[in-house]
Amino acid sequence: MRGDWTAASGHAVGAALAADPAVTAVFAANDQMALGLLRALADAGRPVPDQVSVVGFDDLPDAADYRPPLTTVRQDFDRLGERAVAALVSGIEDGGPWRFEAVPAPLVIRSSTAPAPAPA
Repeated sequence: MRGDWTAASGHAVGAALAADPAVTAVFAANDQMALGLLRALADAGRPVPDQVSVVGFDDLPDAADYRPPLTTVRQDFDRLGERAVAALVSGIEDGGPWRFEAVPAPLVIRSSTAPAPAPA
């Protein structure tokens, strides 16, 4: 399902997902949408992580303060920016093929995830 990177779109998508009892885990494309998803699940009475695990992406500074604290993939935005500028400068100066470097993105496990619930 698609969102527009906002908490409001996460809530809208989350309302549809919350209505499906087969949904036991959701990976949101960013932490803002995960925040809206958490609210939609709470509104629907689907406890996180008891019934549904939620994972975001970015590790925003507030992610640890969501209720529950959000499991997320951490991005090092400073390093990403540095590498992007270095690749651009290198490509312009060298005129050769672009060189890219992967920047590690570790999973930060917090309280919004748990093993899947046992089938009913």
